[in-house]
Amino acid sequence: MSSDYRSYTPSERRQRARALLGGVRQAVADADTSRHAREIDRIDARAEERGARELAAMAKQLEKHRDAVAAAKTTVRTCERSGRDAARKALRTAEDTLRRTERAARKLGL
Repeated sequence: MSSDYRSYTPSERRQRARALLGGVRQAVADADTSRHAREIDRIDARAEERGARELAAMAKQLEKHRDAVAAAKTTVRTCERSGRDAARKALRTAEDTLRRTERAARKLGL
């Protein structure tokens, strides 16, 4: 898992932009920018912690859906002829869900 992923809330995006702009203004005026830097670091730390939690949850979800596809394939292979159509439909549904989850995981960098 990559620890570089950060998940900002809309409020944090605004606060970070405000602190960044304040830091730039202070730097142009040759003043102390440490207050703004601390604010940005605090916001980044919270976003990184949230991002790590989201990555862990996505990894669990991905594993769960992979197991569901494996179980559905086993069901298709072992079911009776009369239930085969329903088993194939369940397999297609499980594969579609896995595809959506994999796409979302790729967007997060997993």
